[in-house]
Amino acid sequence: MCALAMIKIKDDLLFSTSHSDMDLDMIYGFIKESYWGQGRTFEEQKKAIENTLNFGLFHNEKQIAFARVMTDKVFFAYLLDVFVTEEERGKGYSKILVNEILNVPELKNVHKWMLATKDAHTLYEKFGFELVKRPNMLMEKMNDTAKKIYT
Repeated sequence: MCALAMIKIKDDLLFSTSHSDMDLDMIYGFIKESYWGQGRTFEEQKKAIENTLNFGLFHNEKQIAFARVMTDKVFFAYLLDVFVTEEERGKGYSKILVNEILNVPELKNVHKWMLATKDAHTLYEKFGFELVKRPNMLMEKMNDTAKKIYT
């Protein structure tokens, strides 16, 4: 995927897919305090960002939201690490971010999207996400770190 230069969404709100635009310190600072990111090291987060598609929202040139996608760009995409900074919540930025991601030309026609969330079901339902219809078809393998987070 070609990284998009910052594109204007509205007023002082910009969207980017460029790794170089992402504020790694801010991203790591937020994620290490989240329920899903506890125990991650800075190096692990940096490597994860380097190996996935990244998306950020920027207000007045400051990053306020982030998400990553793992994908083959045809059949499957997994949305993860989605967040809006505490001070910017409640302003609709999570909806804007998810909408922009789902409409990136190279991802728009992906057959199946998945994600995991503990508390944001209503957000994702607005974009057509549903509970897994046949969970008995899904399997997982977790190391000890993942077991602490997801069980």
